[in-house]
Amino acid sequence: MIVLLSPAKTMHQDFSQKVENITLPVYLDKTQILADALKKLGPDTLSKMMKVNAQLAQLNHERFQRWHVSLLKKEGVPALFSYQGEVFRGLDAQTLSKKDLMFAQEHLRILSGFYGVLRPLDQVLPYRLEIGGKFIPDGYRNLYDFWREDVSRDVLETLNRQKDRILIHLASAEYFKVLDLKKQDIRIITPVFKESRGNGFKMVTVYAKKARGMMARFIIRNQVTHPDKLKLFDEEGYFYNERLSTHDVPVFTR
Repeated sequence: MIVLLSPAKTMHQDFSQKVENITLPVYLDKTQILADALKKLGPDTLSKMMKVNAQLAQLNHERFQRWHVSLLKKEGVPALFSYQGEVFRGLDAQTLSKKDLMFAQEHLRILSGFYGVLRPLDQVLPYRLEIGGKFIPDGYRNLYDFWREDVSRDVLETLNRQKDRILIHLASAEYFKVLDLKKQDIRIITPVFKESRGNGFKMVTVYAKKARGMMARFIIRNQVTHPDKLKLFDEEGYFYNERLSTHDVPVFTR
């Protein structure tokens, strides 16, 4: 069983925690291709392409100009500790034990428009490149086309090393689209998190994002390898709602 997460738009390099067994992303050769192409784009072009203000465009222009594998090895931060945002606040990597991180390294993957797919301890440098954005690598239709074959193969190989071919889909729909799993014998479980509103329950994006991170943390801390144990998730007032759930879409409400 493996868990899939999306990256966050915001990242940092404020990292002083001692972590062993740090690794490098698997597809750095393809990341270098993207970096070389992005280095040719000025801040104004990046601003329009990414739909960000001039300050963020300038920041990311400078990031792409500096990006190199040698710098990554020198200054990179493990992906699980680098991403910010609600999902990663819910996951709270800073409080995971060494044992937790080793489990996460085998059972958690982060999809990325720049790195393709990341293990938790893969070193990364800050970047911004949404997989569903307008950047088109030479010879490809979009970033989905650029990454689909490699990322799908990587996820399948990781699943094949597990006891069961079960995928816990905690990523966004935007990132999950990069995977081509249609002809594969894989069970995909998509937890959903909803809030009590009036006479029913409604998904509130900001809360759902944090809950995805909390669910990933629950799986890591408890070394969950069977999907039935997901029903025990009860963080911050959520509980498994059997009435609203289906076989592959467990719903948690509060």
